[in-house]
Amino acid sequence: MAAAKGAVADVVGGVVVGVGGRGGGEVTFTVVMSCLTAASSGLLLGFDIGVTGGLTQMESFLEAFFPDVLRKMSNAKQDAYCIFDSQVLNAFVSSFYLASMLASVVAGHVTKTWGRRNSMLIGGLLFFAGALLNLAAVNISMLIVGRVLLGVAVGFTSLAAPVYLAEIAPARWRGAFTSSLSFFTNVGFLMADLVNYGATTIPRWGWRLSLGAGVVPAVVIIMGAALIPDTPNSLALRGRLDEARDSLRRVRGAAGDIDAELKDIIRAAEEDRRHESGSFRRLGKREYRPHLVMAVLMTVFFEMTGVIVVSIFTPLLFYTVGFTSRKAILGSIITDVVCLASVAVAALVVDRQGRRSLFMLGGAILILTQVAMAWIFGAQLGTDGGTAMPMQRGYAIAVVAIVCAYTAALSASWGTLSWVITSEIFPLEVRSAALGLGGVISSALTFMQSQSFLEMLCSFKYGTFAYYAGWVVVMTAFVAAFLPETKGVPIESMGAVWAQHWYWRRFVKPAPPKQADGPEAR
Repeated sequence: MAAAKGAVADVVGGVVVGVGGRGGGEVTFTVVMSCLTAASSGLLLGFDIGVTGGLTQMESFLEAFFPDVLRKMSNAKQDAYCIFDSQVLNAFVSSFYLASMLASVVAGHVTKTWGRRNSMLIGGLLFFAGALLNLAAVNISMLIVGRVLLGVAVGFTSLAAPVYLAEIAPARWRGAFTSSLSFFTNVGFLMADLVNYGATTIPRWGWRLSLGAGVVPAVVIIMGAALIPDTPNSLALRGRLDEARDSLRRVRGAAGDIDAELKDIIRAAEEDRRHESGSFRRLGKREYRPHLVMAVLMTVFFEMTGVIVVSIFTPLLFYTVGFTSRKAILGSIITDVVCLASVAVAALVVDRQGRRSLFMLGGAILILTQVAMAWIFGAQLGTDGGTAMPMQRGYAIAVVAIVCAYTAALSASWGTLSWVITSEIFPLEVRSAALGLGGVISSALTFMQSQSFLEMLCSFKYGTFAYYAGWVVVMTAFVAAFLPETKGVPIESMGAVWAQHWYWRRFVKPAPPKQADGPEAR
């Protein structure tokens, strides 16, 4: 592992690479604005998740569409674990993720052939349409169709945005710029919870305000995507080399070594064209084994951190321990602020301390907080859901504190770094395919968990949190053994990281030697 870490800072592909190497240059105005615009795609995912979590315990919404859940909320003898266990409510939540999963199957091809920017534009337009349909909904069917449109939109933006960020950001600051996607996702959470906090006091139509407000982040994406340039990598991949050079000159500035970087980009595009068909089949080849494993496992592990509990069901969790609906949303707003602060800290240190150290520290805290949650729920609600008495106030406040600690650790590690790692480690010829595969897996797991979590909480009780703690133990051990450090490595030189890893080097082909001035020997 020491060799892999040393390679990051000193030698890549046989050439000395400093912080201003390929992919370096100035942090220009175009880079900053383009990255912020692309990262704002996270608003769509964050806003939808935040709104959904608040709606599922908002009285006006439940009265209109889920009166059976509302009746259970007012039943003093109801098992607290099982208040929100409703298959129709689960379908409302999970239809978004099913649509996102199906969209991810085609989003990789669209992102590759139409460009990263156009994929984000498509996502913004679809999200706008879905928000309008949900605003006007008069029955469950309209709600679910609107959710499907929102899910397809996020399927496109969640694939295109991290690729755009990784390809356009300077290597020295790639971690920070890519982390901004997670930051905007959490801004979306906060926006949604603030809207829900106000809407929950409005009888009968407050839920329409929450759902209709989704047009705001959609307009931000539509306008932003229409103004930013596409990435040089995407343009070169589509054979538009003059535009790729112009785009690279704009984003790197006068001090950037665009000739050397453009040669690397064109070389990667030529490699992709030599394997024009079957990018998914290429992922199965031995030399791409590390990339396939990371595309699958990093996605699986992120979903199994228990993120589904915090991101979607935090208001329900707070309601379960005895908070009123409005106080439950206020608790969710507190965790949103913690998220934003944690992502900002992660963005500041990820390119200094590296990815692995944040994963390890975050993993340790996640394990402790999940075990603490299991203990408190077990001690206070037991296995009967606490029908005899509500959770004591001190313990309820402790739950909020533990959720905040959990949120901070998740946001500073897996919540941020899963975007960073999966957007930077794949070579261009399999990048869209690998991210498309990861998107399908992510949406499938989120669909299954959002469909089953409330039933799982009802059945497993406090053991639900111990289940997620066990997963975090496994994923932290995996990171310690198999994830190489990637900070500061130009994205087109990432192959050297795998070639020097103690385990993965047996699979990858060594990078061809490069001359001191940069061009690769042909």
